[in-house]
Amino acid sequence: MKLKRMVTLLLAVCFTASMLVGFGGNQETTQQKSREQGKSQEPDPDKKAILVVSFGTSYNETRKACIESVENKIGASFPDYEIRRAFTSEKIIKKLKERDNLVIDSPAQALQKLKEEGFSQVVVQSLHVIPGAEYDEVRAVVAEYANDFDKIMLGRPLLYSKGDEEKNIPDDYTAAVEAFKQQLPELTDDMAVVVMGHGSYHPANASYSCLQGVLLDMGQKVYVGTVKGYPTLDNVKKHLEANQIKKVTLMPYMLVAGDHAQNDLAGDEEDSWKSQLEKEGYTVDVYMHGLGENPAYQDIFVQNVKDAIAGGHK
Repeated sequence: MKLKRMVTLLLAVCFTASMLVGFGGNQETTQQKSREQGKSQEPDPDKKAILVVSFGTSYNETRKACIESVENKIGASFPDYEIRRAFTSEKIIKKLKERDNLVIDSPAQALQKLKEEGFSQVVVQSLHVIPGAEYDEVRAVVAEYANDFDKIMLGRPLLYSKGDEEKNIPDDYTAAVEAFKQQLPELTDDMAVVVMGHGSYHPANASYSCLQGVLLDMGQKVYVGTVKGYPTLDNVKKHLEANQIKKVTLMPYMLVAGDHAQNDLAGDEEDSWKSQLEKEGYTVDVYMHGLGENPAYQDIFVQNVKDAIAGGHK
């Protein structure tokens, strides 16, 4: 009797397992068919897109003023291209979806959609300030899709190269300082501008020191600090003291005037740059505008798209 029960139980187990395997196989086949049905259309030579990629921001008004403004300028400059958007910050993408039900693609998601929709030419334009970790990620994603379009090009970020006239390599730093001069106030001898960059542990953090050097070479009393790299606010304070500065205007050197600008730069907390400088006796003004609001910086990104299309940046 016991033997009969054991045989019955084994048969039941085997039958159930075979059903599960069969179901799994059917499910896999169904998923595979679904992927095949979602494969890209044949590339259309007339379908061209510019994917504008930034870190992103959860501040709605700032997004309109600093990101959409650049996208619109690029769109107006390239009417034959469709403009798409992607953010590199997964945290911001998630927050916008949960808070506002606003869906923003990652670079990979955006490129996959363009592939499936049959676009043949794509320019991926970075709005990052330096070629740091975020830009590396964008470059890696572009490389993954290199064979999925007839042509895919990557536009350089804001501060990429000091340039070389003989080799026709553009000087990004001089162009950036010329653009920055458009938003500088008139400065007397005891006044200076202090800018806050994001900073990074990536080797590209050296871009901020290069920017500082070019600002000084071009006669600008602008001192560069970063939140998460070098130079720091302490380094900036040494410049202020050495030049007997009494009044400081703080500006974010970031695409958007988002969380770092609102809190780390100009917040009411005692550790904000504004609070620290005021505590040491400086008169402090704040210019709360991201670089994306400055038409001259918008023009730089338009030029970077042109250079990418012309094959000027690999």
